[in-house]
Amino acid sequence: MRRRYLEPGVGVFIVAGIVALFMLAMQVSGIRSERSGETYTITARFDSVAGLQERAKIMTAGVLIGRVVNIKLDPSDFRAVVTLAINKDVDYLSTDTIAAIQTAGILGEKYIALSIGADEDMLKEGDEISDTASAVVLEELIGKVMSALTK
Repeated sequence: MRRRYLEPGVGVFIVAGIVALFMLAMQVSGIRSERSGETYTITARFDSVAGLQERAKIMTAGVLIGRVVNIKLDPSDFRAVVTLAINKDVDYLSTDTIAAIQTAGILGEKYIALSIGADEDMLKEGDEISDTASAVVLEELIGKVMSALTK
């Protein structure tokens, strides 16, 4: 009699575990969008975008305000041109906003952090952020420290 209730209970437990693992994988992967509203696009040019990928987060003061939609190389100046999709309700990015590529944690994912300036003119569709800070490449940094130590 106990076996009749035990087997379906184990089956339900296993199915619930598989569903929980699937939901965790979707949450961690970032496939599901956090926000499905309208956006506007702006661009930023960086000397190096090492480790930055499409769909990377764009954050201001730790708050997600958009995603990276495209990264390409400009053949005229050999700089990376990053297209940013900013949520439409974030209409307060001034023209002197600074875009910096940062890392979440020591070896975490790269994201773009926007520091809003004090200019009264605001960025709009198609504008470009002129003040940028490129990604810090850990290997280059280690190489510089090692060469300085060996001198």
